[in-house]
Amino acid sequence: MKNLFEVKPLDKKIYEEKLKNFLPSKIIDVHAHVWLDKFIHVDNGAEERMVSWPSKVAKDNSIEHIVETYRLMFPDKTVTPLIFSNLGLNDDFDAANEYIKKSAEEYHFPSLIFARPEWTGEELERKVIQGGFLGCKVYLTLSPCYIPEKEIRIFDFLPRHQLKVLNSHGWIVMLHIPRDGRLKDPVNLAQMLEIERDYPNVRLIIAHVGRAYCPEDIGNAFDVLSVAKNMMFDITANTSQYVFERLIESVGPKRIMFGSDLPILRMRMKRICENGNYVNIVPKNLYGDVSGDSHMREVSGSEADSLTFFMYEEIDAFRRAAETTGLVASDIEDVFYRNAKNLINGVTPLLK
Repeated sequence: MKNLFEVKPLDKKIYEEKLKNFLPSKIIDVHAHVWLDKFIHVDNGAEERMVSWPSKVAKDNSIEHIVETYRLMFPDKTVTPLIFSNLGLNDDFDAANEYIKKSAEEYHFPSLIFARPEWTGEELERKVIQGGFLGCKVYLTLSPCYIPEKEIRIFDFLPRHQLKVLNSHGWIVMLHIPRDGRLKDPVNLAQMLEIERDYPNVRLIIAHVGRAYCPEDIGNAFDVLSVAKNMMFDITANTSQYVFERLIESVGPKRIMFGSDLPILRMRMKRICENGNYVNIVPKNLYGDVSGDSHMREVSGSEADSLTFFMYEEIDAFRRAAETTGLVASDIEDVFYRNAKNLINGVTPLLK
């Protein structure tokens, strides 16, 4: 494989000076999308329920691409991803999940099925077992089309009949929570706690720190969630040092895991927050027309030249938060490796 993307001298400098010695030798990425463009249909009809900028980074992410990405970004580390697909309402779920199954078998990677909420509990159980999956990834855009985006609730795309099956097996659920309020939304918080209370064997991962990308997204969430003892949080596609600090202080390093959200973390960017809205600063013309996206802003010249990978921005933000909150090397190894290893091996002894 040649020239998947360029690693510039700036990127190498940042990695060598800030990240290399911070990271453990083995890393598990619990949030990695793998799919081929041929599985995707452009007429999904759910575009209004999701932000558009991630699709501008890569049209797909084959298993070979993700392996090459780790080689380029972490040349001295061994990285194992927890893989799952990236699908919309009308995409080819059977083909995409079969590709994950075969990729996981070939590379000995753990994997999740991308689940549709209309599947019965028996269907989900059969598909997970037959595919050798460790649980499922669910997503808000798969909720019934008649529900307005702002009114979607967790149980609209992670129904209780599926949770019952997931709980009976102790399987993993990767959950991207909905709603404009993000982590602080009271409906989200109530249903997250309901899952922990009523389905205690579900290995629940709250993706993106509950989409708390800016300080304003937290509210009193960690106070409300203080009764929770099991749910995990991944730091995927998040670059907020403040949010990471609050997360570390609230749940501790044993319930935090590294995730990337590849391929979008190949993006060159720097994230800022303005009045509670996150904005990705990107090089001009690199990702097509972003003029209508409130989460994107282009820059040029020396400012553009100073931008590194989203991946490095995320990890460096967590590094700063770790230093501020007093985490030590063993804590960092927990976040970037051991916590995920223990979670995965709790389902099946896959990782040594």
